[in-house]
Amino acid sequence: MTIVRYEPINVLRQFQNEVNQLFGDERGFGFPADRSTVSTSQWTPAVDIKEEDGRYLIRADVPGINPEEIELTMEDGVLTIKGERKSETETREEGYTRMERVKGSFYRRFNLPDTADSDSISANSSNGVLEVSIPKKPALQPRRIEVN
Repeated sequence: MTIVRYEPINVLRQFQNEVNQLFGDERGFGFPADRSTVSTSQWTPAVDIKEEDGRYLIRADVPGINPEEIELTMEDGVLTIKGERKSETETREEGYTRMERVKGSFYRRFNLPDTADSDSISANSSNGVLEVSIPKKPALQPRRIEVN
């Protein structure tokens, strides 16, 4: 039998999502609703999303996950980050199993703006942080049409 750590914040987050769905509310507690997670995920990596002059940058905390085991896909303007953290070791004391770090699969999706260049996305992982760089398309300059 595995002992699972109780996380009250997850219960509150699930309750918030259910109330928001009931009332069709797109916001939760004054913040935009996070629609990047999927209910089949067993945990959610923390992310930072930043817009810079020439790119969008997503940094996700994925410690303990081999970079080759992270699946990054782009389809119809949606960037998907998917992976799984496997359990390492268990400490057994008097018949109990103690596991404080979350294990299992994660799945996050991000809708990218029209200005994102989906063909030039790059990613690298260092020290447990996945960094996804999404370049912006060059700004379209108005074309002057000469009148004859």
